[in-house]
Amino acid sequence: MKKIFAALFIAVLVASCCGQGSNDIGYVIKDNQIVYNTPPRPAGQQSMLKFAAEPIEHVRIGLVGLGDRGSGAVHRFPYLEDASLVALCDLFPDRVEKAQKILEEHGAPRAKYEFSGEEGYKQLCELEDIDLVYLAVPWQLHTKIAVYAMEHGKHVAIEVPAATSIEECWQLVNTSERTRKHCMMLENCCYDFFELTCLNMIQQGLFGDVVHVEGSYCHNLDPYWDNYQGDWRMKYNKDHHGDVYPTHGIGPVCQDLDIHRGDKMDLLVAMDTDAFQGQVRAESRYGAGFGKYANGDNTCTIIRTRKGKTILIEHDVVTPRPYSRMYQVMGTKGFANKYPNEGLALGSDEVKDVAYDDLDAEEYMSDAQRDALMEQYKHPIAKDVEELARKVGGHGGMDFIMDYRLIYCLHHGLPLDQDVYDAAEWSSLVELTEVSINHGSMPVVMPDFTRGEWDKLEGLTFAMAE
Repeated sequence: MKKIFAALFIAVLVASCCGQGSNDIGYVIKDNQIVYNTPPRPAGQQSMLKFAAEPIEHVRIGLVGLGDRGSGAVHRFPYLEDASLVALCDLFPDRVEKAQKILEEHGAPRAKYEFSGEEGYKQLCELEDIDLVYLAVPWQLHTKIAVYAMEHGKHVAIEVPAATSIEECWQLVNTSERTRKHCMMLENCCYDFFELTCLNMIQQGLFGDVVHVEGSYCHNLDPYWDNYQGDWRMKYNKDHHGDVYPTHGIGPVCQDLDIHRGDKMDLLVAMDTDAFQGQVRAESRYGAGFGKYANGDNTCTIIRTRKGKTILIEHDVVTPRPYSRMYQVMGTKGFANKYPNEGLALGSDEVKDVAYDDLDAEEYMSDAQRDALMEQYKHPIAKDVEELARKVGGHGGMDFIMDYRLIYCLHHGLPLDQDVYDAAEWSSLVELTEVSINHGSMPVVMPDFTRGEWDKLEGLTFAMAE
């Protein structure tokens, strides 16, 4: 009898330590660390590292979600060569018609197909003449629709974050590997001009060995909460601790560190403040008796990589601080930051053909020196499309560069700049930070979505057609 009770106790203890979903993708607490499991790759699946699909002569796009982000995409798509928007879908049919009028205003043909309602996306995904499903819906629907699209033979591009749980991250990885369809998260901040140029400088050796990076999403959303249909974003923050929107900060700096292209994120610790301003905002919205607002006013996450680098990520959407994605790069030969002011401080002997009196990195370069160096090391992709990107816009042009690169790679049959492992790794912070905080900021051993292949590639590359 004692053995039976002991077995039952152990079973209950293990169950209490496991995360959402099956034990294969959950976690256990071991040696004062939360250890996430990396399940073996199911039979018949193959890695998507450097995956290239067959070239698509003309990419036919189906767009699901026509709110703020979706309607912005409708404005950009007419400027893309080798692609056209052929299907539109939204919960509300009037948004579909508004999108059609946007296309007409740009001189583009109206989309051939229109769908609406809660399951209109299924009809869109089931179309035979669609190559890419582009998702701009609430976070909670991203994985559900993306999986359905891939299972119906479509490549997928998903707004950020791509998933809200580790279970969803694995769903995206496994579905992409099984169906051999691209699954790219639309992390537009990777394509901002400053971040692209710094990435090029890093790859050219100007920063030496990058040892620490920082990123964030600090954006007071007071003017925007009403824009989210059904109040879904405030409700999500109300119900969850952790960094619920990490990818704008983590995406560019993971590229700087070659994450899963020679290094990997190993250990995470998250800590948050109490919900001082968040509670006030929620009570003004729902009334004083609604309960406790979960998300801290500021959440800090520190990550250590396998090669001994560190990453700091912050999230704050309720305090009246100026907008910031932080973006800092600290290397053995220099430093860069974007907020509150763009600055460079370099002590690198790799700087060529630039006459500077002082490159000892003790203080920032002058604005003129910085601008000259940024121009010299402007990323080739930015050079190629900058004029059109700034004209079309979308967060200063980075949205258009993102769309341009997505279509370019699909058209030429090239690996995408971001793969499904990026989508999973960057989005995994949503659950991992919450679990760390819920366990008193306990360290989390992160899952490896590449299943041991994080060091198979040598650095990040953007594929180009010959």
